[in-house]
Amino acid sequence: MFWRPAADGVAVAVKVQPRARRPGLYGTVPDTDGDRLAIAVREPPEDGRANRAACATLATALDLPASAISVTAGATARRKILHITGDPATLAIRLATL
Repeated sequence: MFWRPAADGVAVAVKVQPRARRPGLYGTVPDTDGDRLAIAVREPPEDGRANRAACATLATALDLPASAISVTAGATARRKILHITGDPATLAIRLATL
């Protein structure tokens, strides 16, 4: 599982691929500390552009506003933790469909 419940939402482990030719969600990829959700974005990793694009891509897939998702760890790395604000049970159901 690439997400875990948090007090006011869900923490999602992701691996972001900036400057991708085909942006979107690409399922889970194995990592040393568990699975991560693969997100490809066209934006470069400069000035937080790839981070904002990754948040927006996940928000679109979950039918949430982009403001509900933020980077909580790994802002300058490809491996990140994104926090989604909302009901953990509802978000877990939505994440299970990705």
